[in-house]
Amino acid sequence: MSVTKALTVRQATMRDVDAMLEIINEYAQQGLMLPRTKLSVCENLQSFIVAHDGDNVVGVAGLHILWEDLAEIRSLAISEKAKGKGVGKHLVLHLVEQCKVIGIKRVLALTYQKEFFEKCGFWIVAKETLPQKTWKDCINCSKLPMCDEIAMIMETV
Repeated sequence: MSVTKALTVRQATMRDVDAMLEIINEYAQQGLMLPRTKLSVCENLQSFIVAHDGDNVVGVAGLHILWEDLAEIRSLAISEKAKGKGVGKHLVLHLVEQCKVIGIKRVLALTYQKEFFEKCGFWIVAKETLPQKTWKDCINCSKLPMCDEIAMIMETV
């Protein structure tokens, strides 16, 4: 059975934190995303969802609300064994649906995975058009002013 057939997406819980950190920080060690601390994940646990294959957490993603009309998908990471099986797209579309339910009109991703997000329906925008992100988070990031991530947006309406 493929991972997508048994895949469930649910709210992250405290019992998921160590598995989430392992997946996220594996990507961070490769320079593909910012690292997360256990404290950071615990403090923001309510904003995370996980993909579960019945036995293990195989994917994680967070949704961070930046403004009344803008949220950001953060820390999207898939375990090595689940790559290429649709888990990432499943997580992204789940978060987009959450945005629709709560009335958020735009979803942002800062990413190196341009093609993946294009397949999910996102398009590139200039970072300068996102002052809510820049002044809230980017101002304190170690990558500023040389950020090489691509800003991508999807409308939920």
